[in-house]
Amino acid sequence: MEIIRSTAWMKQAARDARRNERLLGLVPTMGALHEGHLSLVREAQKQCSPVAVSIFVNPTQFGPGEDFQKYPRTFDADAAALENLRVDYLFAPPPEEIYPRGFRTEVTVEGLGEMLEGRVRPGHFRGVTTVVLKLFEIAQPRFAFFGRKDAQQARIIRQMAADLNLDAEIVVCPIVREPDGLAMSSRNAYLKGSERHAATALYRSLDAMRCEIAKGERDSVRLIAAMRGVLGAETGVAPDYVEIVDGDTFEPVVSLRKTCYALIAARVGSTRLIDNALIEQDGDSFRVTV
Repeated sequence: MEIIRSTAWMKQAARDARRNERLLGLVPTMGALHEGHLSLVREAQKQCSPVAVSIFVNPTQFGPGEDFQKYPRTFDADAAALENLRVDYLFAPPPEEIYPRGFRTEVTVEGLGEMLEGRVRPGHFRGVTTVVLKLFEIAQPRFAFFGRKDAQQARIIRQMAADLNLDAEIVVCPIVREPDGLAMSSRNAYLKGSERHAATALYRSLDAMRCEIAKGERDSVRLIAAMRGVLGAETGVAPDYVEIVDGDTFEPVVSLRKTCYALIAARVGSTRLIDNALIEQDGDSFRVTV
């Protein structure tokens, strides 16, 4: 595995891949890798060669008072895990390579970037889309791999790629969960003591919604009430939002239709977590993927 620190070096590796008619796959991460990230790498390796993984804790997607300074940084362990998977390139630039002195350009996806997570974390998605576009320009991937846990982020990146006629095809992969249902996240490392069990309330609330849909419930208000009931019964869990939204516009829906997401963001102690379920119409019924 080649560890690349400079944008010029990564650009040259990308040019070499294109020259040899190889399909480069990119897995953008902020490090603190877990099995969810590694599942993206494995999927990339099925579809692409070479595969590049980026590790960059992006300061522009953190707001005032958020956890940029304490965000887990485990570079040596991350590099070892990627080496074991035989990743071709680990792109780990210092901040000045991504945001050089005098940097002024930002990328905004209007509308989609201002609701839900964008409403709670103003400017967050502007930071995400800016850094992802930079990574795409540097690595020139044919495919880029993201997890469905960040469903709104994946939708926004797809919109950006379509709007700007980018070559990268966005591949969204399933959520990877712990045996008790907790969605894998680098921020799970913050959970202390009883908070770890309390955090499973996010998954349990989605499962409660799934049971109601299986019984025939289609009304969003009632489905959201079922989710909030589970969250409210767990001490130390404080929801930021619980919504059922259209899978394309991410606007709230009155009742289930075609493709929807059930989205949850909640604080467990001082740790903020997100989770979701994909709801897809299948004939006269709906299939829920948690």
